[in-house]
Amino acid sequence: MIAKRIALIAGLIVLGAGAAFAGYAIVEHRNPVTVITQAFVPTPQQVFGKSNLLVLVEGLDYDYNEKDEEYSTDSRSDVIWAVNLDFPNKRVYELSVPRDMVATLPNGTQAKINAAQSDGGVKEAKKVIAGWLGIPGFDKYVILRIDATKELIGALGGVDVDVKSSDCLRYKTNCTGQTLDYDDTWGHLHIHLKEGRQHLSGEQALGYMRFREDWCSDPCRIMRQQQVLRALTDKLRSDKVNTFLHLGDLLAVFHKYVETDFNNPELVSLLTYYQGVSSSAIVSAQVPYTSDVNLPNEGDSLIPDTGARAHLVATMLAPPTTPMPSPDALALAAIPASTLRVDVENGSGVTGAAGRVAALLRQAGFVIGDVGDADRSDYTATEIHEHSSVTFAGDRVRDALPATLRDASVVSDPAPASSGATKSDVTVIVGSDFAKKS
Repeated sequence: MIAKRIALIAGLIVLGAGAAFAGYAIVEHRNPVTVITQAFVPTPQQVFGKSNLLVLVEGLDYDYNEKDEEYSTDSRSDVIWAVNLDFPNKRVYELSVPRDMVATLPNGTQAKINAAQSDGGVKEAKKVIAGWLGIPGFDKYVILRIDATKELIGALGGVDVDVKSSDCLRYKTNCTGQTLDYDDTWGHLHIHLKEGRQHLSGEQALGYMRFREDWCSDPCRIMRQQQVLRALTDKLRSDKVNTFLHLGDLLAVFHKYVETDFNNPELVSLLTYYQGVSSSAIVSAQVPYTSDVNLPNEGDSLIPDTGARAHLVATMLAPPTTPMPSPDALALAAIPASTLRVDVENGSGVTGAAGRVAALLRQAGFVIGDVGDADRSDYTATEIHEHSSVTFAGDRVRDALPATLRDASVVSDPAPASSGATKSDVTVIVGSDFAKKS
């Protein structure tokens, strides 16, 4: 009898807690499962005891043996990402390092930076890449083995990507009618894609990410990798039912093709914390180069732009600052709109979206600077980049936008996007969230 009473009381407690969580979720317009999960899973700050985590992500190159079997033993890294997981601001910074960059190995010789992985495994790769970037080191690592990306995208049923040629990626010209054609029978790589938004299978997406057979080579290849990463993130975030239905397949791919020193509780904490994060919270860039050099036994190699590299490391890989409190209405009203110059960029892919936002801001009293296209046309969420020394300049601009954009993220970005003589205080990158609701 006592046992039954205890069980009944425990059941009522669980039922009450579940009802409370469900009620909270309905009021906050959130998924009850998400609310319950996040309530019982510790945050990354609690798990790791720090505000951010630096992670080295490498994708391994591979070849084929005489039996036509894939292998990656002692292979070089084909993809190199330095990732900063910013917990307080719930952002992810991904800095790509071209694999052909010149670096100094532990034995003092100069080689392409991707040789560190084949020379001494992930331990040497972490040391060489961290030293090359000028950071103390990496906290964790993730290595994607052969076919990891292809199988992961395949397990989700493919992704939607705006396929672009190098001219379109770099200069936003020749964006229709171009084709990406390349055949490598030995490497089992066959790429035949036309420009434009389309649904790519895992194999097609991998081919698009690996394409480098044109004048732009590795820099555009990295931009394509970042495109597919954003598309994958969008699918995981927006199609939760599909993700849930394929969860078993995703876990099987992870265990088969991914090597990492994250343990399961750490992964669960990170996945729970970042679930539902928008693509606008993922900031991507790549280290540029100034020239190339022919290294002995290495061939054509890239000389990094050291100034740009230092700036990118300082803005993307540094520990996060404490987020500023949200300003109240009086604080925003104290900033005259006429004192702020605003550039507007169209990242939505919808013709005229930037012009419409610029007109709204001009009517609100802001000085409008450059109006044009963003670096890409697949921004799903509007972003506000704050360059000004005026506190809350970005929030002041956001407050003048339509109510549907009041949740747009304000990003501190000390380097204005404007290329004109007069630098902007704020840059608004218009996403499809505005284009769909306006």
